[in-house]
Amino acid sequence: MQRVPEPELMRSVPQVNAYSDANFTEGDQSFVDHIVDFLNHSNISLLPGSLILDLGCGPGNISELLASRWPQSDVIGIDGSSAMINKANTRLLTLKPAIQNLSYIMANLKTINIDLIDKDKGASLIVSNSLLHHLHNPHDLWLAVQNLAIPGSFMFHRDLRRPFDELEVDALCERYVKSAPPILKRDYRASLFASFRVDEVRLQLRKSGLSSLSVVEIGDRYLEVLGRCHSR
Repeated sequence: MQRVPEPELMRSVPQVNAYSDANFTEGDQSFVDHIVDFLNHSNISLLPGSLILDLGCGPGNISELLASRWPQSDVIGIDGSSAMINKANTRLLTLKPAIQNLSYIMANLKTINIDLIDKDKGASLIVSNSLLHHLHNPHDLWLAVQNLAIPGSFMFHRDLRRPFDELEVDALCERYVKSAPPILKRDYRASLFASFRVDEVRLQLRKSGLSSLSVVEIGDRYLEVLGRCHSR
């Protein structure tokens, strides 16, 4: 099954609201738990003041969990959609003063660099969830992480992986979004067509000089990219 790209940004209010209102708690917590396991397996503890970046943060679901899990780190969520950043900031207002270490920036992934964050402080941990398949040019993500990283930064990126045929797409939609709102059903199906396969992502990493990162299959629908970034 050939890849069919989808729009890179979510800008419509109904779409933004649908994602903000949806209950992704189980999947979001699993994402953060996998990061914790990955760091523990690597015998790494994030130092106080470390910078964590959540690329393609959307309405901030995962950014909030990262900020709660590492309260001594600075967490910045980044998204190219002003509607998503507005929603994330609105949600953040309801979480203060419990969460003090989280902020958001609207930025284009194609042009972002460390000067926008803090020219004297690169990120120790850079993550993204379901961002890669939105990109028409996947190398935009891998160039961005190199521009934002410090030597030895940890990377953790999860995304859908593309099924082999439309029958598999139908089965996954039936299994995971059968009762979801129409917008989420539509987007989930489009995302499966737009996603990449493991071998394609490995090739992207080799071409981008990020062969140190591993790509693994997770369950029946995800892939994860993880490891240390040795270039900047």
